[in-house]
Order: sequence, then structure tokens, then C-alpha cells
Amino acid sequence: MPVVLNTQDPAFAAEFAALLGQKREDSADVDHIVAGIIADVRARGDAAVLELTAKFDRLTLTPDTMAFTPAEIAHEIAKVSHEDRAALELAATRIHDYHSRQKPQDMMWHEPSGAMLGWRWTPVSAAGLYVPGGLASYPSSVLMNAIPAKVAGVARLVVTCPTPDGIVNPLVLLAAQLSGVDTVLRIGGAQAIAALAYGTQTIEPVDKITGPGNAFVAAAKRRVFGRVGIDMIAGPSEILIIADGDNDPNWIALDLLSQAEHDESTQSILLTPDAKFANAVLAAVEKRLETLERRTIAAAAWRDNGAVIVTKNLSEAAQLSNRVAPEHLELCVADPDALALEITHAGAIFLGAWTPEAIGDYVGGPNHVLPTARSARFSSGLSVMEFVKRTTIAKMTPQALAEIGPAAERLAKSEGLEAHGLSVRARLDRLNGGQQ
Repeated sequence: MPVVLNTQDPAFAAEFAALLGQKREDSADVDHIVAGIIADVRARGDAAVLELTAKFDRLTLTPDTMAFTPAEIAHEIAKVSHEDRAALELAATRIHDYHSRQKPQDMMWHEPSGAMLGWRWTPVSAAGLYVPGGLASYPSSVLMNAIPAKVAGVARLVVTCPTPDGIVNPLVLLAAQLSGVDTVLRIGGAQAIAALAYGTQTIEPVDKITGPGNAFVAAAKRRVFGRVGIDMIAGPSEILIIADGDNDPNWIALDLLSQAEHDESTQSILLTPDAKFANAVLAAVEKRLETLERRTIAAAAWRDNGAVIVTKNLSEAAQLSNRVAPEHLELCVADPDALALEITHAGAIFLGAWTPEAIGDYVGGPNHVLPTARSARFSSGLSVMEFVKRTTIAKMTPQALAEIGPAAERLAKSEGLEAHGLSVRARLDRLNGGQQ
């Protein structure tokens, strides 16, 4: 059974604090293993990547077969049904339209002195997008990572998608094609992250790495950060639902299970002021678990990490949700727009009972790569902004330098940086001498 709490119980504060402090990430010590893999790839390049791929994915490759050829991609894509293609194309169109509105604008202005200030945005040159592979591969992850990069103007997009035992998901390759990906590599794990960050004889390094992965991938991304940019260190998925009693308990149960079926470390939480409704949802979850295909995984996640909390009212539920800062937040209440104004920390908000989180995973439009493990308190989901960087621009005229230069010189002296001050003073002396 999941944790069942009531905010009116004397022990609630301690019990809720324990829930917030619950560690769901893989506790295995993988960092030292990942460090060795990265060092090996840096030292031996292709040879290390190929050996590790044979070891972990049971797939023998050569430098020439690491990437899918255009013919191989076309062959696999031909297997996609018309219905699946149409669904993926709809998702790609909606994701593209949504992210196109995120493109930041350059800005330039002139001050009365004639000085010109501003900034401009430019894309990173190359991005590496990690996509889990094999039977658990997700074409939606390709769209969510590649389309924002393409909208940003990234010139070269490389996808790494492991193919254990040679298993290929044709939809992943179709998603890559629809997103404008240049290269799809059939490698994965920490070795793929190392190859993207440092390059090999065959694989060119990139500037930014995004995308979800297992504990080894997360540890590798953490280690290569600084050499390249990364989107985030993603943890197990989460959903928190605030619901009133005027909902279908079966709908809410399915929404909770939509995350629980990901893996045993995911977390599903229900907050409601209606105790009777809470019990109805608990019963609905148990009933659904009897027939769900991934019931073993979902049942373990619900048992070990799930929670149902009965609150005084919806405002209290919103306050508790802000402390959780969930990856996904559903507001299944009569006036979700009003309650959303009380939410300050959430990766994504889904308004109303007709907006299940699963829509956001596929065709809603907003990105499904979101902050986990309470990091929504200080970070955002993947967007076009992850693939661009801002360069500031300044141009002084003689008049502008005369106006603000003395202050710069003064501040340089106060910090004991003589050459800083002298570089300004030399120009001011030229101005004072009448030479411009």
C-alpha cells in the first residue's frame, strides 16, 4: 500500500518531511564505473566504444556500422504503419509549433550619448541527443529533444540510441527523420555520452547533450558537464494530482499509474480534500493493477513510492504541492485556472480533468523533458533556450566613454586592478587632449 496521510494528524509534518526526503534514485555506486568508461573512450576512441557496445548491448559493430545508413533508415521506416506515422507526424507538428514561439529575440538600442548596447542569440553548433533504446525506446523522446534544437537553428544533430541485440524501433528512426536529425548512432550508455563529449575517430564531438537515460547515463552527463553543456540530471519520473471529489476515481487512478508504469522508482501522489474520494481512488488503483500489462512495475512503484494525502482544502493542497515541486502536476478541480495561480513550483501543469499528463508526453506541444527530484524549484523543462546562448554587445562612442569611463576607472582602482583602469584612462587622456 502507498503512504496514506492526513494533514490533520499530529504526526503529519514529520511524515510529509520523510516523504520529501525519500530517496528514489538508483543507489548503486556507478560513478567510479562511469569514470573508467569515460577515460577509456577518451584514450581509445572508437575501439573503446565498440568493445563496450559488444559487452553491454551484445552487438558487434565497426566504425563504419556505428551509424545507421540512409538505406537502413528507409528500410526500417517502411515498417511503420500508416496510423503510427500519422500520429507521430501530428505530434511533431504540434511540438514544432509550440517551440517555434519560444525563440528569443535579439535586442539593440542606443543611449543619448551614442553608446550602443544589446544582445544577440546564436545556436550551439552541434547537439547530441540521447534516446533510450531497445524495447524501451521512445520515439516521443526524439521529437522532444530534436525539434527544439532544430527550431533553435542547431546545424548538426546527432542521436545516440542503443540497439541491444540489434533491436531497432522503426518509430525512433522515423521520429529522427521528421525532426531533421543528421546522424543516428546505435550506441548507448556512458560510452555514448563520452563519445559525444570528447569525440572519437569516427564521432565528432558536440556542444550540448540532452536526453534521459539510466543511472550510468546520468552519471556520465554529470561528469562531462563543463566540457559540454547538458540539459539536466534527470531522476525517476513523478506525477502529483490535486483533485476534488467531483472526479471519476478511475480516471485519477489511471493518471497515477501512467507514471508508476515507467519503472519501480517513479512516484505518484494524490492530494485531495475529500477523504471518501481518496479511498475511491485507492480502490480504483488496486482494481486497475489486476489487469495492467506492466502491473509488476507499477505495483512496486505505487507500493514503495506512492502517496495519498487528505488536505483541509485545495489551497493547502497547492501549498504542499509547491513543497514537492513535482515534475508533472495535474489540477483536476472545478476551477483549475484559479488554483494554478497558487502554484509556484512545477515542471508542467495540466489544467482540468480533460487534460491527462499522458497528452503532454506525446501530442500536447510543450516539452516532456522536465525537472525531477524537486528541481522544479529552480529549473525548467527542455526548450529552445537550451540550444541557444546569449552574447552581449556594447559599442562606446567618445562621448559615451567620457561620461562613464571615469566611473569604470574608479572601480578598477578600488579593486586593485591597475591595468583595467589604465586601459580606460589612456582613452580618456586622448579625449582630454582633443584627439579622437
